[in-house]
Amino acid sequence: MNSPARATPLPPAQAVHLRCADGRLLHASWQEPAGPVRALALISPAMAVASPFYRGFAEWLAGRGYAVLSYDYRGIGRNLQGSVRDERAGLREWAQLDMAAALRAIEHRRQREQRAQGQELGVLAIGHSFGGQAIGLAPGFEQLDAVLGVAAQAADFRYWAGLQKAKAALFFHALLPTLSHLFGHAPGWVLGGRAQDLPKGAALQWARWGRRRGYLFSDPAVQADLGYHRFTGPVHLWNVTDDTLFGPGPAVDQLGRQFSSAELQRHTLDPRQLGLRAIGHFGMFRRELGAKLWPLLLAPVELATPRLRDRLL
Repeated sequence: MNSPARATPLPPAQAVHLRCADGRLLHASWQEPAGPVRALALISPAMAVASPFYRGFAEWLAGRGYAVLSYDYRGIGRNLQGSVRDERAGLREWAQLDMAAALRAIEHRRQREQRAQGQELGVLAIGHSFGGQAIGLAPGFEQLDAVLGVAAQAADFRYWAGLQKAKAALFFHALLPTLSHLFGHAPGWVLGGRAQDLPKGAALQWARWGRRRGYLFSDPAVQADLGYHRFTGPVHLWNVTDDTLFGPGPAVDQLGRQFSSAELQRHTLDPRQLGLRAIGHFGMFRRELGAKLWPLLLAPVELATPRLRDRLL
């Protein structure tokens, strides 16, 4: 599958605000296609990663006819208000308030487009790491047509192996909570890659989940919120063989088990298949690798989703 040539340049991204159920406003943006909207996509970022990291991917999706909504969680990127030490949000708020607001916005946009065009449009949620991991906590996610998880996992350290398992255990038991208490937040450098500073509440909740057998799915505090089993559409989960630090295959498999009613497909990518030395946890969204990776990511889930397949292929 190749991206169609653009007849005209894409319009600039349009800044908007999302209103959360608690009244907080979040900065977000729509990347529009050059022509008619043929589908919609929501990009939910990884832990403490700001949305501009996904700009190249959003533009590529728009080149395929998607209207793409991108946003930051509260306390991250454009949605950091004041000092990160003053942000009280945890991961539960990110999912149940921030992600839920984005889902409402994209559903409202779908309804407007369908009335204007007189035909149905599909909505694809794309979650990188935490963005795919937490989707089943967000009210309204069942209205999606399909979910694409990239290195999204159940981050219980027991799903790691060997030295990486020891590192993950140390991270959740000692490093993450200690640094969060010491600095009043988790420094971005300890999270690696493109991560920014992580608010203390989110960091400590992540550490608690990472220490639990079963990760967030065994946390009594969120049992009433778990909606993964209610989703019946296609769910495609990817891991990369050289992403052993953040997204090993068994941890991605465990997330997949939560989608017990979905049309689940698991995909594993070896960089050597594409003539690459490494991809890692963040490489799937690097603009310079997009021509090789993004068509590969999208093809299976679009083929499996009638509202996407019928309008995009």
